[in-house]
Amino acid sequence: MMERYLALPRKLFSSLILLACFPLPVFAQAGTLAGRVTDPQGNALPGAAVQLLARDPSGSSKVSGQTASGPDGRFELEVDSGGTFTVKVEAEGFQPVVLQVKVHSGNNSEINVSMSQLSTRIERVTVTADINETDVLSPDPGEKVFVRQDLLDANPGRPGAPVSIPGYPIETASSGIKAPQYFAPGVAGDHGEPIAQYIAVGTYMVPNNLSANAHGNGYADPNIFIPEVLESVQVDGGAFNVREGNHAVNLAATYGLRSRLDPFITLTGDYRDLDLVAGFSPTPESWVAFAASYGNGFLDRLEHRQQYKFNGERLFHVGQHRLTLFGIGYYGFSYVPGLVPIFALNSADANFHNYGDTIDPRQKDQTHTALIAANDVWQISGSQQLQLSGFFRTYNLSLFSDFGQGLIRQSEFRTVAGGSTNYVNKLAEYFSLLGGFDYEREAPRRDDLDHYGVFNPSAPAYYGPFTPIDGNNVTIGSVTPYLAGEGALSRYFRYYLGWRREEIDFDNDELLHPQNSFQKWVGVNSPKATVSFLPKESWYAPLLSLSFGQAFFTEDPRIGTGTTAGTPVATSHSYQLVASKTVHKTDVRLTLGHVTSSAELAKIDPDTGLQFDQGPSRLRFMVIAVRRNFSLGTLQASFSKADARDLDSGDPTPEAPRTIFDTMGTIQKLPFKLQARGEFEYVATKPLGTGCLPILSNECTGTPVKEFRGALVRPFVNGRVEAGVNFLIASGYTGQTTENFYPSDIQEVVGVRIPSYASASLTYRFGRFAGP
Repeated sequence: MMERYLALPRKLFSSLILLACFPLPVFAQAGTLAGRVTDPQGNALPGAAVQLLARDPSGSSKVSGQTASGPDGRFELEVDSGGTFTVKVEAEGFQPVVLQVKVHSGNNSEINVSMSQLSTRIERVTVTADINETDVLSPDPGEKVFVRQDLLDANPGRPGAPVSIPGYPIETASSGIKAPQYFAPGVAGDHGEPIAQYIAVGTYMVPNNLSANAHGNGYADPNIFIPEVLESVQVDGGAFNVREGNHAVNLAATYGLRSRLDPFITLTGDYRDLDLVAGFSPTPESWVAFAASYGNGFLDRLEHRQQYKFNGERLFHVGQHRLTLFGIGYYGFSYVPGLVPIFALNSADANFHNYGDTIDPRQKDQTHTALIAANDVWQISGSQQLQLSGFFRTYNLSLFSDFGQGLIRQSEFRTVAGGSTNYVNKLAEYFSLLGGFDYEREAPRRDDLDHYGVFNPSAPAYYGPFTPIDGNNVTIGSVTPYLAGEGALSRYFRYYLGWRREEIDFDNDELLHPQNSFQKWVGVNSPKATVSFLPKESWYAPLLSLSFGQAFFTEDPRIGTGTTAGTPVATSHSYQLVASKTVHKTDVRLTLGHVTSSAELAKIDPDTGLQFDQGPSRLRFMVIAVRRNFSLGTLQASFSKADARDLDSGDPTPEAPRTIFDTMGTIQKLPFKLQARGEFEYVATKPLGTGCLPILSNECTGTPVKEFRGALVRPFVNGRVEAGVNFLIASGYTGQTTENFYPSDIQEVVGVRIPSYASASLTYRFGRFAGP
């Protein structure tokens, strides 16, 4: 279908796009004006204020009707007579939308109002939301972070994860070149496999996880984004949505993109790092952004980091079709700061103090990726919608790391391609139908693991004997039909029922050990169900949502130096209860979760290539979040407590955080026109396994991590120029785990020290920007 659009004569195509930029008359039935309000991703936007304005004989406007959009984003207004009216729609956090509407008699389609542009002063985090904002495309109660252009990112002024999601700590153990990882309460998050990530290109959820990565089970990589292009990040219980498939075991995060960018250029730097970002919108419905970073970090080991990023999007309107194109280009290189022993528990540790904060200066990391995605939404009628989508991605990794047993090299090149189609039909208030089909194929090639021997500080350029450990060509393909229904059971209850069927093809071609090659098909069923209770606001009862779902992630199919094929797919069963209530203008949200996961033999040890067992496991967690908006800013806090352990042994799951506390605040109006934002995050001590001195059978534990991120900014020249200072005050180590250093078999607690730093930024906005 996209090829047909691109084949249109250039003049005709340009004319269609030009016409799409102007408010054309919209027709509706006389007597009733019906419509639907959506956000930039096409999701329902409830609670929007809708006004119908008519001109009186004097030429001024008067309100002839007003209402608010319902839970599904729909609204209906009574119209006394036909004619031309103005519809004005306002929603919190978005700029108002004004449409000219011509009302005729007869059967006409309802109108669709897209709130496509965020307010220039938006900065808010919704913690209680979305229980009463669900629809068949997004049935999960979620936490949505609306991203302002200068909102605190995960590491202010530094590359890495683009957005700090309150309550989900981030570990960036290698300068942000390697993919940073988000952690959930009680989730180990090893290489991201329990957390699914998606990019919202129109209504298409492009998968951002890389399965069977050279590191292990696969990365979820947020580092490819330029932070300024993100509009929102929504986090929900990924096991409860048929549109969320592979890796959605405990969590799913969907990145929403902006519809346009006010032209800007931002320079951020300190005495060791420099970052340049620029972006603009060539047309009202397109944008491009570029970023370049160079730096040495704040550890003794100079990183010589380079990063280059391109993000771009273009939206087309052709008849009843809305076509979205999105592209990413990324390249990164860095020398990697290494894991070092945190505690000196035996005399042998004295040898490591000579290494400073990096045990092996040969470590380095290089990666690049390119992604293009397309989404076509065909609005067949007011209640029917058809989506056709696809994407193609390439990815390369070359990583040299030393985990104590000597330098290892992990490398691969892969291509990933996928397509999706789904059909939505709102048949009635009590039933909306969703049916779809997904296809994806990942093909990592030369997925290699090599070992270079023990590091000798007296001869740092000597690798030792070259030892190939493993080499594979892997292909993982999946075909997935899914079906879901959603609607109102009664005035106060809504339901969602869904089913997803995965047929997954594993093809593992072992290059070093051909006898271990295999091909296997695996089928996985993923049922989903949600029931929500929506009482009146005047009731004391809270909003409630109870969900159940089965989820999965594809394991690393490599056998390595093992003897048998591992577990191809790990499955989990999830239960979740969400309760929320607004009390005295304070939003309160409680989430309770219970997740059980199957046993698996699939993890590959990066030093030896050996497989090891994991699970069966159980996770229980509780999260309490509160939020309050004030006239001068926002304050929110969350507290998480979790218990995760192996059901066979009873031991706690290593590297899974048990306690997370996060508080975040913003102040928009300080003396001298200053604005401030800050976030404090505390992650308590995590269990890391056994084998450490003084008692080898006891649990090894790391250190708690404390981070206070802050920003102080001031606008100048009516908001056209903005100067700011970002800082991080930190205590602790990221990437905490256990390693044994050759020739010792005793485990050491290791990590990468988190440095404190400050940086300055200067932003200039071009064009007609008029400030707040």
